[in-house]
Amino acid sequence: MERLIEILEGIQPDVDYKNCTDLIDGHRLSSLDIISLIAELEDEYDITIPAVEIIPANFNSADAMMKMIERLQEDL
Repeated sequence: MERLIEILEGIQPDVDYKNCTDLIDGHRLSSLDIISLIAELEDEYDITIPAVEIIPANFNSADAMMKMIERLQEDL
């Protein structure tokens, strides 16, 4: 989780990622931020994030992203 927080802070440093649960719904991350984030997550965690997974529920919090990452790693 710490590495995920580091990646998120590199994209948008002014957000409390440990407690924020509305990264998408609260417009804290832009669509360009999400595109950058997806590329970094795929590289860092050696996963492919299919289009069907790119929904607000999977990106509204660091916890939701970590759960998605773990689920995608299990599918490998």
